[in-house]
Amino acid sequence: MVIPCSMFGSEPWLVTLGENVYITDEVRFITHDGGTLPLRKEVPDLEITKPIVVGDDVYFGIRSIVLPGVTIGNRCIIAAGAIVTKDVPDNSVVAGVPARLIKTTDEYLEKLKSESLHIGHLSSEDKAKELKKIFHINE
Repeated sequence: MVIPCSMFGSEPWLVTLGENVYITDEVRFITHDGGTLPLRKEVPDLEITKPIVVGDDVYFGIRSIVLPGVTIGNRCIIAAGAIVTKDVPDNSVVAGVPARLIKTTDEYLEKLKSESLHIGHLSSEDKAKELKKIFHINE
């Protein structure tokens, strides 16, 4: 997997990722506040940079953003487009701008189980065949 440099900004070493973390397209981890730059005329040594810590079993939806100093717990889902400005506790699903708790991961799992097509275990090729059958797509 090729990871774009822009994903982790100018201080990638300040981002710690746990095990089983899924990062989709255009996710950004921002470890510093660039808004300090124009203010350095007044305070030359002004600098806001903080690490980001991500726990185990975390999913980041497309175009989500994590801001400096945030810790994301274990077993969390970050919704597409969410801007995470504060810590996210274990077992949480967050969404919005700024991101807020919308449900627990357990509640999310129950919803997913009730709507599942039950084909997640298949290979990509077999899954595509099954999806075409389910949605009546003929080639």
